[in-house]
Amino acid sequence: MEHLVLPAAPEAAPVPWRAYARLAKLDIWDYYLSVPLAAALALASGAGAGAGTGLAVLVLFLGGEVAMSAAMCTFDDVTGYRDGSDAVNYGPDAPARRLARKPLVAGTLTERQAIRFGWAAVAACVLCWAAAVAAAPARPGWAVAGTAALAVFGFQYTWWLRISYNGFQELFLAALGWFFVLPLYGLLTGRADGFAVVQALVFGLGPLLFGVYSNTNDIAGDRAVGRKTAAVLLPPRGNAAFVAGCSALEAVLLVGSAVTGFAPWWFPLVMAPVVALRARQWVLGFVRGEILLARRLGIRLHRVCCALLVGVDLALVVFGGAL
Repeated sequence: MEHLVLPAAPEAAPVPWRAYARLAKLDIWDYYLSVPLAAALALASGAGAGAGTGLAVLVLFLGGEVAMSAAMCTFDDVTGYRDGSDAVNYGPDAPARRLARKPLVAGTLTERQAIRFGWAAVAACVLCWAAAVAAAPARPGWAVAGTAALAVFGFQYTWWLRISYNGFQELFLAALGWFFVLPLYGLLTGRADGFAVVQALVFGLGPLLFGVYSNTNDIAGDRAVGRKTAAVLLPPRGNAAFVAGCSALEAVLLVGSAVTGFAPWWFPLVMAPVVALRARQWVLGFVRGEILLARRLGIRLHRVCCALLVGVDLALVVFGGAL
């Protein structure tokens, strides 16, 4: 008697790596500017490690940042896919290029594939940061604890604790930048001096000050899914005042740090373009109503601010006490 030979089950089609890259939002690199900033700060402090050791720590920490950001973006997409908000914002009427940034909605990845990728990214982050701590020339307790806190809470933006849904989105956006700079600086130098803290705080305000404009644009969608941003919770004038206050805080840090002696006297002069453009951003968004243009200006302004901060630190390296 002949045995029936059943046809083999078709193999699943391979998923292009580009779908995972879009899921991870690898083209959003603004937080990664924390690494050159921390490196410049370490050089300016004069307490940095040897070139080889310092470079290894920087590369490992950057790898952890990329992995953590990939995990955060992945789980954010899964949440948006589940609650339907991404289907609304990136539905069939969205331009194809824009839709491709949401692989779950576009159908190029399954929810299961995305979740597995998210957890793999978390694991990669933990491995990178553990290696960075092990290789670091200094391991102050606060820097190690800060790195561990990042590993535990960084991916929970819209997952598990759902930080951005529960009223802490703005704090999270800023704190992520602070924790990307200060623990790394501590691992490189073993300390956290006042000027480094000021620059870390300014760095963290950068992503916040384009995120709040996105939130203002997304009020209807965020309210529909229960995301409690300041833009959702506050009336329009209150939200405008909140954004103005965050912008003013950045200016206070830039000017006040020189007044109190944490920064050189010329620091506010170098950073003056940031203060002026930040005011223009607010007027563009809340007076003229061009919220998305204001958001775009905020992204560019964050990059300009980082370049100026790095330039200040390198000037201190080159000229030192002469400044």
